Amino acid sequence: MLGWLAALPSALALALAPPAGACTSFLLKAADGSRVYGRTLEFGFPLESEAIVIPRHYAARATGPDGKPTWSWKSRYAIAGLNAFGLPVVVDGLNEKGLAGGILYFPGFAGYADPETADPKMADPRHALAPWDFLTWALGNFASVAELRAALDTISIVDVVQPTLGVVPPFHYTLHDASGASLVVEPIGGRLEVRDNPLGVLTNAPTFDWHLTNLRNYVKLSPVEAPALKIGGETFAPLGAGSGLLGVPGDTTPPSRFVRAVALTLAAAPQKDAAETVRLAEHILNNFDIPLGQARPSPKETSRFEYTQWTSIADLSGRVYYVKSYDNQTLRSIDLGKVELEGRSVRAAPLRPSSRAAPVEFPKH
Repeated sequence: MLGWLAALPSALALALAPPAGACTSFLLKAADGSRVYGRTLEFGFPLESEAIVIPRHYAARATGPDGKPTWSWKSRYAIAGLNAFGLPVVVDGLNEKGLAGGILYFPGFAGYADPETADPKMADPRHALAPWDFLTWALGNFASVAELRAALDTISIVDVVQPTLGVVPPFHYTLHDASGASLVVEPIGGRLEVRDNPLGVLTNAPTFDWHLTNLRNYVKLSPVEAPALKIGGETFAPLGAGSGLLGVPGDTTPPSRFVRAVALTLAAAPQKDAAETVRLAEHILNNFDIPLGQARPSPKETSRFEYTQWTSIADLSGRVYYVKSYDNQTLRSIDLGKVELEGRSVRAAPLRPSSRAAPVEFPKH
């Protein structure tokens, strides 16, 4: 059974936690046309995420401005993904039709509709979603990016305080489907800014169009080794491999991670199928892993660190969702072709830690 707010720190303690802003996501294409989506999730305190399966025809509920349930819908498609705070909604997920996506933090730029001042259609409770409801609505009701895009003008995302956080969480959203189509949805100035994403990459603030402009500062990056330079009879060859990517920013700010994700995904050699591309995605995602202590809000802080709580990978063609957590680096899977997709309730499984490394096993003589 899902515990809505059970065993969580107080809202005050969470409000004092450092802001989060280090999620990184991308899409890869295999040689056979398969698509694989990957992302990391960083936050400044434990989100207590569980792996969940939301069944077909599940009666999902939107949360209104007063924190009470407003309108509801029955989902068309089952979803596998990860939640937060024990809630029956996904922070990241994949549906049975191959539509996948995630919620990424968007501080300083998210601007939701105000239900008190928005136009009547957008303020109507039948059309309003809390920021954390949007992804569950999208994955539960649509089979492709095109279907979702066509329906975005029927809903709004409104200012709603998340009870556990004690604030309105600033989000934007990345969506991908099995055809390779990608979409970025950003609530800005009370409206939804929707853009195709030909690169398949998204991080955090600023806005997506800003990140695209910033790439113009890195147009000379290449996976090809730089040639040696000759000056006055002396030859200066690059030191070691990787000189083509010299200048890729290595810090954990959203602009730097965006550039790095684009560089690494474009440089990666396409693998033959989804299974090999899942492994490739895992290797690329390792470049964005933030260990405890690397990102801290102040020199005196010794406990509240932003860190990579989990990493997810979705095979959009095979409909398999994978996850590994900070304290269990084994990649575990939910195969939507094998799990029960019917039912009345959300099923949840904790991301249990691995207490020790497994020994290497040698064959017996």
